[in-house]
Amino acid sequence: MADIDNSNTVTRPRAVERVIAGQAVMDGAGVKINRVLTQPLQRRLDPFLMLDNFGSDEANDYIAGFPNHPHRGFETVTYMIEGRMRHRDSAGNEGLLENGGVQWMTAGRGVIHSEMPEQQEGRMEGFQLWLNLPAKDKMRAPWYRDFKAADVPAFATPAGATVRVIAGSSHGVAGAVQRDGTEPLYLDVTLPPGATFEQPLPAGHNAFLYPYRGAVTAGGRVIANRTMAIFANDEQADGVTIGAQAGEPARFILIAGRPLREPIAQYGPFVMNTQQELQQAVEDFRAGRLGEEAHAR
Repeated sequence: MADIDNSNTVTRPRAVERVIAGQAVMDGAGVKINRVLTQPLQRRLDPFLMLDNFGSDEANDYIAGFPNHPHRGFETVTYMIEGRMRHRDSAGNEGLLENGGVQWMTAGRGVIHSEMPEQQEGRMEGFQLWLNLPAKDKMRAPWYRDFKAADVPAFATPAGATVRVIAGSSHGVAGAVQRDGTEPLYLDVTLPPGATFEQPLPAGHNAFLYPYRGAVTAGGRVIANRTMAIFANDEQADGVTIGAQAGEPARFILIAGRPLREPIAQYGPFVMNTQQELQQAVEDFRAGRLGEEAHAR
């Protein structure tokens, strides 16, 4: 594990603004999902567009997967806690996402891809986050990278927290991915019973957490398992403090980023800035042009 900077203390933690239970939905070819960041929250949690949590021991809940579908104008970050998922796309990329791995895909001007399970039984669990792109980058060339579990930097704090840094930086440890425009922070934190974790955050960044093992405390509130807590934006606050309850360990993801404050025009898997750009994306897809340039390279 990486060495850490222990000077990152939080003196005035953010409060919790509200807690979201999420919506049970089916996506792809019938995969059961808890969608906790939905379209009505996009402006509040700018630059993040969506967060899905999938998890089941029943193969029928995930086996149909996500056959070929398009994206334009944003990035997808898939984090696999447990299971095996195969990615293929129109840019010629292919990769197998396994336990602890991360798949980061920048759709840019357009890509068509599939995400299909490579298991017939057992547990499949993970997250998919949609991260918006600045207007200047929405039509950039697609980009893709797989990170195996060992490629994701990790560290332990003196308080006993174990932290995986998927994006951004925590306690002096740089994550697997950095983005200048949106400055995303994406952490997976495991806490023993009674332990706490502090993370400094810029006051202007939007932030939320989602516990998926046990419950946590934050901002004077208990955040139940599989609910999303949105942190209040307070100019005087310097970060967040999150704790596990006394008798139970906890594990959660913490996500934060710099808002773009740009218009959002969305139609399903296309996220642009204007209705005209959105209409062009749909027309390009229907005409078979979306992903065409990437495939030609």
